[in-house]
Amino acid sequence: MLEKFLPKTNFSSYEDFIENFKINIPKNFNFAYDVVDEIAAKTPDKTAIVWCNEDGDETVFTFGQIKEYSNKAANFFKRAGISKGDPVMLILKRHYEFWFALLGLHKIGAIGIPATHLLTAKDIVYRNNAADIKMVVCVAEDEVINHIEDALEQSPTLKIKALVGADREGWLNFNTEIEKEPTTFQKPQGNDMSSNDDIMLLYFTSGTTGMPKMVSHNFVYPLGHISTARYWQNVIHDGLHLTVADTGWAKAVWGKIYGQWIAGCAVFVYDYNKFVPHDLLSVICKYGVTSFCAPPTIYRFFIREDLTKYDFSKLKHCVVAGEPLNPEVYSQFYKATGLKLMEAYGQTELTVTLGTFPWMDPKPGSMGRPSPGYDIDLIDENGDSCETGEEGQIIVRTDKVKPVGLFCGYHRDPELTKEVWHDSIYYTGDMAWRDEDGYYWFVGRADDVIKSSGYRIGPFEVESALLEHPAVLECAITAIPDPVRGQVVKATVVLTKNYSPGDALIKELQNHVKQITAPYKYPRINEFVEELPKTISGKIRRVEIRDKDSSN
Repeated sequence: MLEKFLPKTNFSSYEDFIENFKINIPKNFNFAYDVVDEIAAKTPDKTAIVWCNEDGDETVFTFGQIKEYSNKAANFFKRAGISKGDPVMLILKRHYEFWFALLGLHKIGAIGIPATHLLTAKDIVYRNNAADIKMVVCVAEDEVINHIEDALEQSPTLKIKALVGADREGWLNFNTEIEKEPTTFQKPQGNDMSSNDDIMLLYFTSGTTGMPKMVSHNFVYPLGHISTARYWQNVIHDGLHLTVADTGWAKAVWGKIYGQWIAGCAVFVYDYNKFVPHDLLSVICKYGVTSFCAPPTIYRFFIREDLTKYDFSKLKHCVVAGEPLNPEVYSQFYKATGLKLMEAYGQTELTVTLGTFPWMDPKPGSMGRPSPGYDIDLIDENGDSCETGEEGQIIVRTDKVKPVGLFCGYHRDPELTKEVWHDSIYYTGDMAWRDEDGYYWFVGRADDVIKSSGYRIGPFEVESALLEHPAVLECAITAIPDPVRGQVVKATVVLTKNYSPGDALIKELQNHVKQITAPYKYPRINEFVEELPKTISGKIRRVEIRDKDSSN
C-alpha cells in the first residue's frame, strides 16, 4: 500500500529523505475506501487491530472485518439521518467501536469530531453549538451520559444520540443498530462524494486564552501521517504498533490508524482506565508489540520499574512526543533496554514537523530536524531568522510548499486563523533553538518562557535538571510574578517514595539545579504535591498550576 502513494520508499540518508520524499495525492482521496477497503479486497485476513482491555478481554480484527463493520456503521449513520458534511462527535475512549464509527463517517463524507470523556456539560454545550454537532456516539458511562443529557437543552442541533453497547431511553444502541445493517455500503457518487478539500476531522484544542479552537483537517490529512508512522515511529510491515493515546486526542490518529495501516502495520489497542506501568509493560511483551510511542510521562514511570523482568525481544523501535524528553529519562531507558528513544515535534494543527529519523543519531532532549515537505525556520521578535544557538519561535513557511497534513484553518474563525497563519507563515507559538547540526531544541511555549531579572528561562531546562536528582519523580516549572525580578521560577515537584518534603530537601534541590545549569535558573519557590495536573494524554498542564497560583 505504501508504494501506491510514494514513488520512492527507501532512502539512504536524511538528505535523500528530505529531497526525494514525495506523496502522490489521488483525486477525491478517501482513506476508508482507498486504503482500508483496498487492503481488505487484496488481503482480507490481514490483521488490522489487536485489542485487549485491563479485564483480560481480547479480540483481533482483520481488514476484511474492519471493512464490513465500517460499512455497517456507514449504513447506520445514514439511516439515522447523517449525511455528507454533518458533524458527529465521538466520545469512545479506547473502545474498538471508535474505528468502526470513524471509518463509517469517512465513507459518508461526514465530519468526525473525536472528544475526550472528561468533558463537562458546559464543554459539551460549547462544542455542540460551535460546530453544530448533529449526533454523538459515546461510551456507556453514567458521568459521560449525564453530562451530555444536561447539555441537551442548550444544544439545539444535537438530534441523535447513540451509546456503545447499552440500552437507554432516548438513545440508540450503537452495537445493536449496526448489527442490523448490511455489510456492504454503496460508495457515494457525484456531489455526494467527498473531495480532498472537504473537512474530514475537527479537533477542539485549548490554548492559553479563550475558548478551545476548532482545528479542521481535510480528507488528504491521513497521507500526511505516512512520514509519522513509517519514518519516525518506524512501524514495520506486518508489525504491531502501540501509541498510548485516548481516541479523544489527535495523538490517536497520529498512531492508531492512518499512517500505520498505509505502511502495512497492525495497531495494538490496550483499553484501560488507570495507567499502571507494570500492566502496560506486560501487554507490550505478551502481544509482541514491535514499535511503541508514548509521552515522556510514560517513560518516566517505566524507568522506575525493574525493566530486566520484561522480554523486549520483539520491540524494535520506541519514540516519544507530546513534551520534550528529559535526557536523564533517555539515558536510563537506553541503559535498561538498549532502545534509543527517537523524539519528534508536532501539533494538532500539523503532522510530525520535526523528527529524529532513522538516518539520524538521536540527541537526547532534541526534537530532531525538519520533516520532508516542511519548510521550518526560527524567527526572533523582529521576524528575522535566528542564528545558531539563538532562541526563536518555530514557524512553517508555506509560500513554496504547503505540507501534506497541515490544517485547513480554525473552523468558522478566519480571524483567529489569520492571527497564526498570515503572509504565508504559520506561527506555532513554540520557542526553540537550533544547534550547529540543524537539530532543534525545545524551550517552551512562547507564553511559558519565564523572564526573570532580564534573563529568559525555558521551563524544560530547569525540569531536566531537577529530574536528574533521585528525589524527583516528576516536576513542572512555572513562573510566579515578583515585584523585583518580574517573575521567579517555581517548581512543583512529585517526590519518589524514599524522600519527604522539607526545607533541607528544598535547599538540596536548589543547589542541584545551580550545579547542573546556570545558577540564575534555580527555583526560588518550591511546592511538593502528590501528583501533577495532566491531560488524559499525559501532558503536564502548567496552565492549571499557573491559574491556581494566580487565584491564591
